[in-house]
Amino acid sequence: MYPDDLKYTSEHEWVREPGEHAGSVRIGITEYAQDALGDIVYVSLPEVGAAVEAGSTCGELESTKSVSDVYAPITGEVVARNDALDATPELVNTDPYGAGWLFEVVPSAGGAPEGLMDASTYQASLDG
Repeated sequence: MYPDDLKYTSEHEWVREPGEHAGSVRIGITEYAQDALGDIVYVSLPEVGAAVEAGSTCGELESTKSVSDVYAPITGEVVARNDALDATPELVNTDPYGAGWLFEVVPSAGGAPEGLMDASTYQASLDG
């Protein structure tokens, strides 16, 4: 359920290294998060070129149940966003680790992912 090649945050986001763009990491939400949110109907993501800071809010996911903040797991510059989610936000529900990715960031100096969990540690945090 939680791919071993990803790193995870306590806010239920995943980070894949490398991303599709040079030097970037790809970010999305976990299976657990999309299940807790329910049917996602709207996605607000940071713009390409925006600076994001680790731990800060940089977007929102709106579902039929609630609105949830998206947090930047790392500090850096947004170099890509998943524009397909504008028309089909449900991709976050149906394929959270693939077509439902959210955005990509090139980490700034010192902004590389730290304190992220591997899959087994993330799973244990959910079971605790």
